[in-house]
Amino acid sequence: MTDTQACRVAVIGAGIMGSAIAARLIETGQSVTVFDLDKEKVKALTDKGASAAASVADATRRSDFVILSLNHANIVRAVVFGPEGISAGADATKILIDMSSIDPADTAEMAGRLASETGMKWVDCPLSGGAPGALGGRLTIMAGGEEADFERARMVMQHLARNYTLMGGSGAGQTTKLINQLFCAVIFQAVAEATKLAEAGGVDAASIPAALAGGRADSSILQEFMGKFAARDYTPTGRIDNMLKDLDSLQAFALKTKTPLPMTGQVVEIHRLLCAAGLGARDSAEMMRLLDGAFA
Repeated sequence: MTDTQACRVAVIGAGIMGSAIAARLIETGQSVTVFDLDKEKVKALTDKGASAAASVADATRRSDFVILSLNHANIVRAVVFGPEGISAGADATKILIDMSSIDPADTAEMAGRLASETGMKWVDCPLSGGAPGALGGRLTIMAGGEEADFERARMVMQHLARNYTLMGGSGAGQTTKLINQLFCAVIFQAVAEATKLAEAGGVDAASIPAALAGGRADSSILQEFMGKFAARDYTPTGRIDNMLKDLDSLQAFALKTKTPLPMTGQVVEIHRLLCAAGLGARDSAEMMRLLDGAFA
């Protein structure tokens, strides 16, 4: 298979991210097979040109690359090693591309087990850029695994990512994603607070990104989200509870390595408060409700 040939790709998990990943691969001419327990989500993708699999094992047998877009390490483990899971359809010619965000140690352990039991290789490819980045083929992907497997997975990642970087061995991509989430969570909170401060000072918050473009305070989050926050646009681009899940992993990693993260700790608790208020399934823009006094 060359870089110009269509890839046979299975996408397991058709949530916000998985659906965007699958849609982009369909759009770029790849042969996409989808599996999710939610049949409506599967149908939305088969209507675009994907094929539906009867099981995870079936999807694996029909593909050269298997992409996972799942929420937790325990779900990944069940999908890979459970009945009619990936391991049941795996062989040494296939590569698992895990685009979930899970614990680095869990990743390394499962990758080793899958390789020893089936020969199937594993590249951890957590991402940054959300569903819009996937749909536009401009994700940032931080990868972990063997270099040869990383390069082979590029045949798929070239359709999804603008920046695709090998960070080290198995689990290194997940460690880098934790660092990415630290930046994102803290900056999201800073943008929310800056939006509120601009409003209090009579400044049009939506004009701030253009005014600060190119300066030291500039960032893609500032450019993409301050206008959204100012408009109280709660259209989902991600989930607060997914961010909290990553931040909990980050804190566990920091505890294990004895790394102090005082600012991150406060932002974690803000995310926990939002989840406790029943907003976990909603967008990061919900931070504005807290600053607006909606929970007072």
